[in-house]
Parts: sequence; C-alpha cells; structure tokens
Amino acid sequence: MSVGEALAAFDAANPDAGGTASFLGKVRSGDGVKALELSHYGPLTLTGMEALAEQAAARFGLAGLLVWHRVGVMTPGEVIVLVAAAAPHRRAAFDAVDMVMDHLKSAAWFWKRERREDGWHWIEPREQDRVDLARWK
Repeated sequence: MSVGEALAAFDAANPDAGGTASFLGKVRSGDGVKALELSHYGPLTLTGMEALAEQAAARFGLAGLLVWHRVGVMTPGEVIVLVAAAAPHRRAAFDAVDMVMDHLKSAAWFWKRERREDGWHWIEPREQDRVDLARWK
C-alpha cells in the first residue's frame, strides 16, 4: 500500500472527523548520508507503539490514529514514518501527530544508525528532541 492509499483508507475510515493531520518523515540526504538503518525488538516495539497510540487517542479525543514506521535499511528520500490523526477539530489532530512524532523520535523502541563515507554511526536524540518530548509530560 502506498502512502496515498494509506491516507485515503484512513480518511474513509474516519468520515465524521472534523479534520485529519499527517506527517511524513523521510531519510535526509544531507551530511553525506548514504543510508539509514532502523532496527527494533518486535515485542517491545509493538506494545510500546500500542500504548503510545492509546495515550494519544485518549489525550486528544481522536477518532482515529495511523502510525507506520519502517525498519531496515533505507536510502535518502525514502519514507521512514507516517503518522496521521483524525479528530473532531484540527488542533487536536495536529497536536496528536506532534506528540506521537516527538515520542517516536526520542523515546521509542528503535535503534538508528547512518552510513556515511567513513562507515556506520549510531544516532542519538539531540537536545532539542528531548526538549520537544518534555512538552508532553
């Protein structure tokens, strides 16, 4: 299923929502990045993502939430993550997507490394990522 098909299906599944917001994250091409690898431990990742989805749905009164997150090796320009939220009002949808992305970026169950000219490098959350995450506590 393509991103467009996923969003169309999500929209069709939430016909009474007043608004839908989405975020599409892709592998960046700057800084000499040749590839990005994301790995995870399935049982921890799935239960953690389900708990995050339940938290977002309850906090923002969502009609629906879609979270796609790829694992494996990806090249610049490829999609990594898709998050969409449907809610009675736009602000709740925007805030839900923002919160879910902040958690996925900084507090999720993925290990990330980039391949550059000189080899593979593990990627840690930046200080700004931690600040963004702290907004939701």
